[in-house]
Amino acid sequence: MLPNIENSFELLVFLKNQLLLKDSKDEFWWENSGSFEVVVGAILVQNTKWENVIFSLNNLKNQNLLNLESLSNCDLRLLESLIMKCGFFRQKAQRLQNLCANILESFGDFENFKENVSREWLLSQKGIGFESADSILNYALYREVMVVDRYTQRLLSECGFEFYDYDEIQNWLQNGIIENYERVENLYGKNVSLAKVYARFHAKIVEFSKQIKIKGEK
Repeated sequence: MLPNIENSFELLVFLKNQLLLKDSKDEFWWENSGSFEVVVGAILVQNTKWENVIFSLNNLKNQNLLNLESLSNCDLRLLESLIMKCGFFRQKAQRLQNLCANILESFGDFENFKENVSREWLLSQKGIGFESADSILNYALYREVMVVDRYTQRLLSECGFEFYDYDEIQNWLQNGIIENYERVENLYGKNVSLAKVYARFHAKIVEFSKQIKIKGEK
């Protein structure tokens, strides 16, 4: 049963009380956050289950391909075969290679990419939309950006909110946190970066939504 929610801070408090991330291995929830692996995962996860992404990422690791230079230069057919379980594997393989090549051309290496890439640059890359761009910015680059996905949209709809586009949802989520940031710090009992708050907030939305779905099916 969802409580009456007036702003995103109240939603965060409700979700935090559910103890949803107690088993998370990464403080940012996304495993191996802050790494190039997140960039690859953000592309692979489009229109598929996360379990398929993990399988494909492990394939890439086993072939020593989970780095910017190797992925850019590997045989395209090999790449397709390694990520096949994610679906749309030909399209995703081509887009991954193009993205890697463009990162190398524009930034030289992943560290410079992390420091200097913009949301606009990411959105200009074929196959990267708002959700994928913001996932990369927050989970791979630790930027102060809140990810919006289908779980977020559905949960807010269940809470009685109606939004018209991605940016409107994102602004509502971020504004409630910024306006109540001192209370957010008190909630966590320590100084916490805004990037981590957004990451864990999004993670809580995903995990809570999955639980609701599972319970509804029983």
